[in-house]
Amino acid sequence: MEYLDQSRRIRFPDPNTATPLGIVAQGGNLSPGVVLSAYEQGLFPWYEEDPILWFSPDPRFVLFLEEFHFGRRLARTIRNGGWGITFDHAFDEVIGACREPRRYSGGTWITAEMETGYRELHTLGRAHSVEVWRESRLAGGLYGLAVGGAFSGESMFSRERDASKIALVALAGILDHSGVPFLDCQSYTTHMAAFGAREIPRTLFLELLGPRIQAGDVFPACWRDLEGREMLQRGVELSNESRCRR
Repeated sequence: MEYLDQSRRIRFPDPNTATPLGIVAQGGNLSPGVVLSAYEQGLFPWYEEDPILWFSPDPRFVLFLEEFHFGRRLARTIRNGGWGITFDHAFDEVIGACREPRRYSGGTWITAEMETGYRELHTLGRAHSVEVWRESRLAGGLYGLAVGGAFSGESMFSRERDASKIALVALAGILDHSGVPFLDCQSYTTHMAAFGAREIPRTLFLELLGPRIQAGDVFPACWRDLEGREMLQRGVELSNESRCRR
């Protein structure tokens, strides 16, 4: 497949033709135009070795901000302070840390090719990171991809307890600040389910995604000027409001 810059798009097969495992297509490359085309059509790449596999799982795992919540222990950790929150200050460090093998797994799904591709998307203002600091040390964080008025979370990591969770709370604040009603979590994890993420049919996800893409870009190309404390507090308030409705 030809390398596509971010201004060009291709058409993927209909996600509803996916295999039972959610595979819609295989092959191609991770050039910006190809990756953005995939996300705008409800697909994402996920593979360990060539060829690239393009997924659209059914069901899809989604976190609606109105259902976002977390427990008292994390709330206490946030109140106790001592954390610094930044955005897009250390994208390369974050994705590199996300790529490191986990204690419970011998490998990683973030290939060298994916790391390079998402770093390029970051330089283009499409991929973003949330960093959580303890003094001058990067304690945790996450990264994901912004397409129009939607955001897909890709991966997170912690070097200190709760650091990735704090990054998620700050990300929820950014989404709320930008008027984005949900976070695409792609596939089920118990970690995200604890925050209120749930599975929805693929058809419903695509119905929700379409208007968000048509809305155009709602996120700034660079998040560095966003205020960490303010976004974190927004995330805390979202959780409080959700608990009041339950």
